[in-house]
Amino acid sequence: MKLPRASGILLHPTSLPGPHGIGVLGAEAFAFVDFLVAAGQSIWQILPIGPTGYGHSPYSALSAFAGNPLLICLEQLVEKGDLDPESLVGLRIPEGATLFDEAQAFKRRLLPQAAQKFRDTTPARRAIFEEFCTVQAPWLDDYALFRALRQHFEEAPWYQWPDEIRWRKKDALRFWGKELEQTIFAEKFAQFVFDEQWQALKAYANTRGVRILGDIPIFVALDSADVWSHPDLFRLDSEGKPTVVAGVPPDYFSATGQRWGNPLYRWERLAETGFAWWLERFRRNLELADLVRIDHFRGFEACWVIPAEEKTAERGEWEKVPGAALFQRLAEEFGEAPIIAEDLGVITPEVEALRDRFGFPGMKILQFAFGSGPGNPYLPHNLQPSCVLYTGTHDNDTTLGWWRSLDPPTKASLRTYLGPGAEEMPWALIRLALASVARLSIFPLQDLLALGSESRLNTPGRPEENWGWRFPPGALTADLQKRLAELCQIYGRRP
Repeated sequence: MKLPRASGILLHPTSLPGPHGIGVLGAEAFAFVDFLVAAGQSIWQILPIGPTGYGHSPYSALSAFAGNPLLICLEQLVEKGDLDPESLVGLRIPEGATLFDEAQAFKRRLLPQAAQKFRDTTPARRAIFEEFCTVQAPWLDDYALFRALRQHFEEAPWYQWPDEIRWRKKDALRFWGKELEQTIFAEKFAQFVFDEQWQALKAYANTRGVRILGDIPIFVALDSADVWSHPDLFRLDSEGKPTVVAGVPPDYFSATGQRWGNPLYRWERLAETGFAWWLERFRRNLELADLVRIDHFRGFEACWVIPAEEKTAERGEWEKVPGAALFQRLAEEFGEAPIIAEDLGVITPEVEALRDRFGFPGMKILQFAFGSGPGNPYLPHNLQPSCVLYTGTHDNDTTLGWWRSLDPPTKASLRTYLGPGAEEMPWALIRLALASVARLSIFPLQDLLALGSESRLNTPGRPEENWGWRFPPGALTADLQKRLAELCQIYGRRP
């Protein structure tokens, strides 16, 4: 895939401002698109937008196909007639960090109310709803039942449910499908509304020349609708627990590696099905985004296999994965898929060959570029145009926080490389990325706002206190917009 020369901003939708404790797909999201356009940006990178579980990490979702109901804009439900205006009285939460639990508490109450009103009073939209349910049935039916069962069993993971429904016995599926029919309908309604609102936002962005860059985590959470509905595709024991788990060996981010805990695929079984599950996953993600970044692309050549009993990722081994066969099937199904490969970490010639064979642009990070001499592959003079260049990603410290934490020798090498203006961080690094040969340059919004480590979105290996940053109303000023637009004009990145 050949990328146009362009620039974009990385911002998860939950980080948008708004009155209800979490960013949603409402007026603030449309205003952000307007800012992107005026600032000369062509890409909004969003990260995964699935329904989250423990820790609210978008990389540990309850489904690889569903959208996060917490992103639903309640005001739009009122406009559609699905909620009474009085329902929102008293719900306003002061601006600040993302308050997942508070938002979840009242949306769990209001979304079923909206579903019931929709069911009783809006026959005109029912045909659209029924069509959505039919088209998305391959994943939606299992997901809705999974979420209904999870509520019934007080959020216990599926592998702790009674045996009959844990292992999806036909009689149990029929019984619970009837017993929880109302809750199942509400879950399908929530997905319908999410899709309705998301597609409206995406269409608005596309019309204004902004493309959405989505994200596909290679692995799925153990406690997910995906593993419960397709246990044969994962390496599980007789109780539904993983025998081996995913992660990466010790690296830049962690001295003991990262033990993610996700179950690993039975790739031989996936291959027997023609990678049907993966094809459906890509199809759904390409409905939600214009391009997709494959997280941990390295794992499609070989993955780090950790025995489930290990507490860290230090003791594991690399196992080969039939990534080439999968991507060949994707090419047959979708043609030249708009995929960006997150090829960071322990990268081998085999990983690079897999990436290049299918023409996937890779990623480079400027925060990794300094302190090891002129041969560093992340330095701009060593880049190939077919890459996406970041100041940092959602897993890095903000660029200002990174700059402040640098040791003196690395900071000196950065000053020498940048020359005059090096002290104006993070804008010195933003300018460097924009001036580079990389076809696409992307910056976390925190860098454009010159924020420090207190605004970091995620710290890999830390299970809690992540994903909570939001930008405040009024942060996207006319001066910021003008400054970024002028730089994009100078360096040939403005549409």
